Amino acid sequence: MAFSLSERASGVLLHPTSLPGPHGCGDLGGEARAFARSIRAAGQRFWQMLPVNPPGFGSSPYSACSAFAGNPLLIDLTALVADGLLERAALSHSLPAGRVDFAATRAFRERHLCSAWAAFSRLPKRPDAYEAFCARNDCWLDDFALYSAIKHAQGDRAWTQWPADLRARDPGALDRARAALRDGIEQHRFWQFLFDRQWQSLREDCSRLGIGLIGDLPIFVAHDSADVWAHPDLFHLDPQGQPTVVAGVPPDYFSKTGQRWGNPLYLWDRLEKTGFRWWLQRFSQTFAHFDAIRLDHFIGFCRYWEVAAREPTAQNGRWCPAPGAKLFEALGPAQLIAEDLGAVTPEVTALRDQFGFPGMKLLQFAFGTDPQAQTFLPHNYDRNSVAYPGTHDNDTVVGWFHEEGSPQRSPEECEKERRKALAYLAVKDGGREIHWDMLRAVWSSVANLAIAPVQDLLGLGPEARMNRPGTVEGNWEWRLTAQLPAGVLDRLLQMTRTYGRSAP
Repeated sequence: MAFSLSERASGVLLHPTSLPGPHGCGDLGGEARAFARSIRAAGQRFWQMLPVNPPGFGSSPYSACSAFAGNPLLIDLTALVADGLLERAALSHSLPAGRVDFAATRAFRERHLCSAWAAFSRLPKRPDAYEAFCARNDCWLDDFALYSAIKHAQGDRAWTQWPADLRARDPGALDRARAALRDGIEQHRFWQFLFDRQWQSLREDCSRLGIGLIGDLPIFVAHDSADVWAHPDLFHLDPQGQPTVVAGVPPDYFSKTGQRWGNPLYLWDRLEKTGFRWWLQRFSQTFAHFDAIRLDHFIGFCRYWEVAAREPTAQNGRWCPAPGAKLFEALGPAQLIAEDLGAVTPEVTALRDQFGFPGMKLLQFAFGTDPQAQTFLPHNYDRNSVAYPGTHDNDTVVGWFHEEGSPQRSPEECEKERRKALAYLAVKDGGREIHWDMLRAVWSSVANLAIAPVQDLLGLGPEARMNRPGTVEGNWEWRLTAQLPAGVLDRLLQMTRTYGRSAP
């Protein structure tokens, strides 16, 4: 089924790790299919997720160790029993429900994935599907599997701390590593095969239901990643592989000293000379898994904030131009959502509009001091936009509404925003169901697509927040303990029908 961002529709935002399940985090198994069926029954057309690449520092999906690989933690272990790769008794032990303990979850799941690999490696012949997968993905899979095997052998140290010959990708050293680490390399290939096979099965099921999948593509990649190790010539690095300049954003709503992300910056002129080959391969891989893609930090495709690597914060940086128009021309028509939040300039808006990408509208930002606050009010929305009450980087609606003060907002500012929101939404009960009031405003707007984070459907507070930008502890851990209640789904269906967003 074809899915279009230009049709009037709605959907739900939930990262797969936040699904319920017995193995430490959500995965691509039965709970994912149950979730897809439930939101389809509630009239929804889209399921939006965060990046599904292998998380790196801080377990962040936005700091992945590969821009191409899938997250092995999402592999459904129960399906491996049906495949004959695991014994059912091996899964008799389950991990506690509740927030994701990434360390415990990774240890549990990787132990069973290793057992599955051991069973697979004993097969007299590799299945044709496995060989076809490896051949089809050789542009990234070989380097990723080798990087992962070396990293494990090096005690999980960053690639810049490996022996000099491996760090510099000396051909002889790489050949020796391939011979010595052959089993580990094949194991990582196998895990990626499992992820891809299960993902495509889930995607096909969602498509049959009429649910399109929206992915998320971070503009930058992690320094300690297979991408930077395999392609050091595409990044600003010194001879030891360390970044000379890094990415971030200037002082903003979230931080008075800016956000120093630390990602190495691209050598855009070299990428352009290759016809943006690496970027086009990345887009191709992402669209092999999703029907549409949200471009995180869209501003960076027009201009990016460059910070000297020696700087401790992002406060002292400069704006540099990026060739986004040339990249998108090389890409051709594509279903992309521009995350056009932050320091938006007329040039950024012009780039978005030149290619017809819908921008994002956040209702939480409509009542405060954001420079775009007026454009975030629903009566000012464009049809070609995607509207949210908030996203994974914001507090939940309930948490935002009842906040009494924070480093970002003084108590006086919180109260002022509350009063503005109540007046705009014509709420007479003091905000007893502010999450539904906000959702109704977004759903009734002219924006082609409206998306609700699951936490806001449930009316949860700050304990359910997914991420706090600028912090590294306690993020990405929130989970559902059960599927969405029937009452919530019925209410969502009625609202979706009322405002003409219901799936046919």
